[in-house]
Amino acid sequence: MKNNLPQVDERKLMRKVSIRILPFLILCYILAYLDRANIGYAALEMNADLGLTSQVFGLATGIFFIGYFVFEIPSNILMEKFGARIWIARILITWGIISGCTAFAHNEVQLYIIRFLLGVAEAGFFPGIILYLTYWFRGKEQASAIAIFSMAIPVSYIIGAPLSTLIMDNFNFLGFEGWRWMFILEAFPAILCGFIAFKLLTDKPVDAKWLNDDEKLWLTKTIENEKTVKQSKAVKQDGHFAAFKNGRVWYLSIIYFVYLTGSLGVGYWMPQIIKGFSDDLSNTQVGFIAMVPYIVATIVMILWSRNSDRTKERKFHSAFPLFVAAITLAGAGAFNAHPVLSMILITFALTGMYSFKGPFWTYPQLLLAPSLLAVSIAMINSFGNLGGFVGPYMMGYLKDTFNTSTVGLYFLSTLLLISSIMIFFLKDVEKKEDIKKVKETEKANKENVKEDSANIFI
Repeated sequence: MKNNLPQVDERKLMRKVSIRILPFLILCYILAYLDRANIGYAALEMNADLGLTSQVFGLATGIFFIGYFVFEIPSNILMEKFGARIWIARILITWGIISGCTAFAHNEVQLYIIRFLLGVAEAGFFPGIILYLTYWFRGKEQASAIAIFSMAIPVSYIIGAPLSTLIMDNFNFLGFEGWRWMFILEAFPAILCGFIAFKLLTDKPVDAKWLNDDEKLWLTKTIENEKTVKQSKAVKQDGHFAAFKNGRVWYLSIIYFVYLTGSLGVGYWMPQIIKGFSDDLSNTQVGFIAMVPYIVATIVMILWSRNSDRTKERKFHSAFPLFVAAITLAGAGAFNAHPVLSMILITFALTGMYSFKGPFWTYPQLLLAPSLLAVSIAMINSFGNLGGFVGPYMMGYLKDTFNTSTVGLYFLSTLLLISSIMIFFLKDVEKKEDIKKVKETEKANKENVKEDSANIFI
């Protein structure tokens, strides 16, 4: 950063950016996860109506991620070409339409096709947003920004669990079962937000009419200078395909693959796990019980990521939550016959899984050249999301084979432990000399702003 930047109130500016960008992105991601994960609640009735076995349901759930994987990298490249405003709007509208079509599936083949197309439609949304946040937030703020955005995932379950089950129990007319109405009614908000995104989002700071000229210049130059420093330290690699030759990208991709195999395996199957506690539970009761772990996970993931930003430490903040998740998920399997204890352990497991996200997604910016970020983030997320196919499918296969969810939980726990161990072998990117350089740069620019970037979100 250079000393001739205009004088701005840094904290006020970043708060303005956060309030303008993050709430709407959170809403969009809540809808994304609602439309991809509501099949888990539909399964409480849909599996019997369509004659689906546990293995078939696992495949139908997971095939979403095949379409997601195939089209995710092209989607991020196209977002750079067309801009976030146009491309995110396109994603929202198309996935809303296709999600609604799930209501008209009458057999497993139709369900497979619709789920695959839903993955194609949604491909690129999450990595596109992660890339988009790098246009607006500096490195020291990104874990908090990503965590706040990622809290949409547990919030979608908090909202979706009771909403989906209430619709299923109370909407049964015009010859449509409750689970079909659930897909139709929950698809409309995504389509509406697609049109809002086209009007509301701003591609980059330089285009923001809601910032004054000094704020635009300060934010644009500050982020550009930060990326220039990172680019100068990185190996010079040009072209979109350079990411495929980068060992760090592949290592991060494998970590994320193993992690998502475990976490999504739990997420999609939890309604049926809870239902298995007692035959007397209604769909609505299952939905309200399923809210609890996600409420806890949302609160802890924000606090954990803020602490990661405050301390500028990423490795422990990424690895430890997964270790906790692995141990408690195995415990949930061991105490499957004790519903209350099992739900407490599942709550700890989900909290660990979500607390991992914010610190982990700072690694691409820390380890990779800015020229590689668009494709690298998409590659990490797309390869990782193949775990979304493996996890639910293996849960279904193991449940059919052993007639219990316990073995599946042990399998997912092992994967989370592997992912935690892999993080400890990552390069230690938070070296003291790097932190010292950041502090010296901030002092040179005479900004005199406290470094606790988490405060910008208060």
